Amino acid sequence: MLADGLADRGPKSMTSGSGQQVSNGFTTSTPQSPREGPGTAACAAGTAAGPGSGTGSSAPLGGLRTLMVQQTSLDRPRETWSKKMDFLLSVIGYAVDLGNVWRFPYICYQNGGGAFLLPYLLMAVFGGVPLFYMELALGQFHRSGCISIWKHICPIFKGIGFAICIIALYVAFYYNTIMAWALYYLLSSFRATLPWSTCTNPWNTANCNRYMSSDHNVSWSNSSTSPAEEFYTRQVLQVHLSPGLHELGSISWQLALCLLFIFTIVYFSIWKGVKTSGKVVWVTATFPYLVLLILLIRGATLPGAWRGVVFYLKPDWEKLLSTTVWIDAAAQIFFSLGPGFGVLLAFASYNPFHNNCYKDALVTSSVNCLTSFLSGFVIFTVLGYMAEMRQQNVDAVAKDAGPSLLFIIYAEAIANMPAATFFAIIFFLMIIMLGLDSTVSLPMTHFSVKVRQHSLENVSEITLLLFVRVVSQGGAFVVKLFEEYATGPAVITVVLLEVIAVSWFYGTNRFCNDVQVMLGFYPGCFWRVCWVAICPCFLLFIIISFLAFPPEVRLFDYHYPPWTTVLGYCIGVSSFICVPSYMVYHLLNAKDLISSSVYFTNRYFLMFYWQGN
Repeated sequence: MLADGLADRGPKSMTSGSGQQVSNGFTTSTPQSPREGPGTAACAAGTAAGPGSGTGSSAPLGGLRTLMVQQTSLDRPRETWSKKMDFLLSVIGYAVDLGNVWRFPYICYQNGGGAFLLPYLLMAVFGGVPLFYMELALGQFHRSGCISIWKHICPIFKGIGFAICIIALYVAFYYNTIMAWALYYLLSSFRATLPWSTCTNPWNTANCNRYMSSDHNVSWSNSSTSPAEEFYTRQVLQVHLSPGLHELGSISWQLALCLLFIFTIVYFSIWKGVKTSGKVVWVTATFPYLVLLILLIRGATLPGAWRGVVFYLKPDWEKLLSTTVWIDAAAQIFFSLGPGFGVLLAFASYNPFHNNCYKDALVTSSVNCLTSFLSGFVIFTVLGYMAEMRQQNVDAVAKDAGPSLLFIIYAEAIANMPAATFFAIIFFLMIIMLGLDSTVSLPMTHFSVKVRQHSLENVSEITLLLFVRVVSQGGAFVVKLFEEYATGPAVITVVLLEVIAVSWFYGTNRFCNDVQVMLGFYPGCFWRVCWVAICPCFLLFIIISFLAFPPEVRLFDYHYPPWTTVLGYCIGVSSFICVPSYMVYHLLNAKDLISSSVYFTNRYFLMFYWQGN
């Protein structure tokens, strides 16, 4: 215990012969991760010898005894990426998801336009990127997933890994359903006249208003509904046939088949591990950028596009005085970069031990933020075009957030463009690709090579049974409830505990020594301060804000009753409860509960002592 603490005090990494001293005081004779095996190393006790000595001759250094370790792990070697680019594209594809396309543009214009970029960048620099860097470094050094990594850091926090697994299931619940909707749109796009461009279909009502750019005699009123809106609500979702969450209605077999097809794609994308997923991301991660570029060029040439761009970027500096803007900026950068889901840990664990994950973190997080900014131009050039056609203000057109922005507003704009069928196909194919990048990443977080294929089969069967209710007539109400409560507060709380466990219990100095052994340099003061103080405050700020200002949940004309708020909090707690539950389990199953408690308490205060001195 004392040797561990002394080894943590400084940023020095001592070498002995060809070995490297790592954070736990041992010396490895190979450049591989000292954490790779499950403890099957053969150790020879001895004192530190001079350079070139292969035996433990007596030459103690500062009273410390250094152990020479030679790893002879009997486990199957961990998978690795075929190429460095496979890893980078996987991380970019995971971080750049559907939220970059619809959530960032909406949050940006709602919170002051160009002025919102200031809190967004500050939250990225002091909160999002340090957490991103920390997870990549942890995964690469310990070469473990979100559950097994805790035996190296602080075993009593292993419940964080189980909580991440449940949250990942909820995320798949949400994203796979949206991809099923996009697949329905994609299949409906292979026709000369798009079905959401006319009001002569069986699902249309008397309020349907076919408002094309060539129809100058049609006036748009508050009671008017577009054919795109009725196609989405009455044909795809069929929410008009369900009164609410208390009565979801029957199953839509069309959406059920689409969901089954999405599950099949996800399964075959990851069943061989990083060897197959690393090839899939060459398509799923690059194709969205090609489509965004095509849509940006097309949107910039539409009449009225400049109105949308001005509305998007015009700064409203007074809104920076509102705490809501800073809350939204913190939440957006956190969910955009995506720490806490275990994916970054898993991806980095397949890297070579000395890979420069620091540079990877800066590059991939920068690409993510720039993609969000680019998506704003893609969305708002089209919103300006829609406002020009309807002779309305841009804010009246952009009132819908979330998936409605894509499946109603953007779909309607595409229907008004020349070559509408082509743009509809590539747009909804892009939506599916963005969703696949994220959902393909999640199962890889939790399954090892030996059990992945059988586990995926069992999990797919279970989740398919759970997801059947999502493709019912009221399934959209369930998806909205999970969007608001199941992932947001829970994953932020889990990451808060993760950064506390790493920085305060495992120790910032110990973690920085690990980084130095792995990368050859010691993290600077900025990163250490962020991990110890700024990031926990950043996450606590989001959690308190969510609890103080709970979201008002509504979907279309349906306002969620008060009992759904209780249900939503129960869903959120269902994942987080794994953390305290495992702590109790761990303590009760300790061989000597009193000794374990004393050890845990002493280690806690000793870490603070060494960091303070």
